Amino acid sequence: MAINEKDLDPVTGRKTDGTEVNQADNQVGTQTTRTGPNQAIVQTGMGQLRERERDTLLPQTEQMSLNMGPQHPSTHGVLRVLLELDGEVVVKCVPDLGYLHRGIEKIGEYRQYNQFVPWTDRTDYIAAFTGNYALVKAVEDLMGIEIPERAEYLRVIFSELQRVASHLLWLSTHCMDLGAVTVFLFALRERELILDLLEMQTGARLTLNSQRVGGFPKDIPPGFGEKLVAFLDVMPSHLKEYDTLLAENPIFLRRVKGVGVISAEDAIQWGLTGPSLRGSGVAYDVRKAIPYAVYDRLDFEVPIGTHGDVYDRFLVRMEEIRQSLSLIRQAWDQLPDGPVMTRDVRVALPTKEETMTSIEAMQRHFILVVHGFRAPVGEYYSAVESPKGELGWYIVSNGENHGYRMRNRAPSFVNLQSLPILSEGGMVADVVANIGSIDIVLGEVDR
Repeated sequence: MAINEKDLDPVTGRKTDGTEVNQADNQVGTQTTRTGPNQAIVQTGMGQLRERERDTLLPQTEQMSLNMGPQHPSTHGVLRVLLELDGEVVVKCVPDLGYLHRGIEKIGEYRQYNQFVPWTDRTDYIAAFTGNYALVKAVEDLMGIEIPERAEYLRVIFSELQRVASHLLWLSTHCMDLGAVTVFLFALRERELILDLLEMQTGARLTLNSQRVGGFPKDIPPGFGEKLVAFLDVMPSHLKEYDTLLAENPIFLRRVKGVGVISAEDAIQWGLTGPSLRGSGVAYDVRKAIPYAVYDRLDFEVPIGTHGDVYDRFLVRMEEIRQSLSLIRQAWDQLPDGPVMTRDVRVALPTKEETMTSIEAMQRHFILVVHGFRAPVGEYYSAVESPKGELGWYIVSNGENHGYRMRNRAPSFVNLQSLPILSEGGMVADVVANIGSIDIVLGEVDR
């Protein structure tokens, strides 16, 4: 005979009269269907009751909305993430931006090109040199300015030093977010060595204001080379320390493997660049795809991942540090003599001797300092490979001494789009790991 739903107890599965469900009741061909959480099903043709699902005896939960940030140490700035949770499972993730907006692009439309360079320090302030480089390179390309070879090599050296420093800060904060405090202290220790080198060149350790349109305002100081080589010699041993602490650490691996997965197709469609894209297996790097400076003369590999998870993005950045160290050593070995600033009179200040001995040079110095230089009418987009990805500036010039329109392609802003894909369906504790694996800086996100 077929079993009627109202003859079964919703919790025990027994008949309401207290007797067990026997084989005769479960004859082949009979079927019972029920709705609701305590669903009991007699599988058609199986002759027996299917085992009740595990969640039939668990309490039913309601979804909860939770604000993560904007005052939260693991959002890496004033980022607010609105989470919808079902227990500890993230159902919906919505990043909310704008708490740090400063209108830097609009400011660039009212400042002379060289006056605007310090503002780029304050976008990705963890990698100020590449922020400077992206802007001056765009202006130089727009004007067709030829850069001295020595300046191009120095730009590679400082760009890669900044990449290593940025990745070390990412490593330290990312690991601290996951509970690995020792790595935080170790990585910051090595980052200080790079900041010492930057301070020797620029006098600053964070916001560098290191470049001008046409090259560098000054050459490297005495003793810089010896200190640079000493850093290159000691850094590989520290990378081995990081590997010892993390690469086979079971706690760390459980927090990062299989977490925050994004496929190569999704990464491309969402416009990801940098380690966030290469971790998904796409070997796109501006230094290789659109070579600039002297990267085409140097030998280096573009590391990629295979699974697109937090662990792959970790491995990509660690290998990028090794590749950057190799690039710095190659560039230093090939560094030629010569000037570090172009002699193009449109943008280059005359030397002090010329200014004090020539009335024409003094007038040119006055005009360039007070009024700046004028770029030709046109528009141009130029990009560099920053530690976070493709960092570019789109400039529209109407012939004035500043851009008519300035737009910044900030990789942190673009890469942050992927956070819902990485987080939805995962655990709330993994949101912190996902944010850290993107490596965002809110100064660059909000601009």
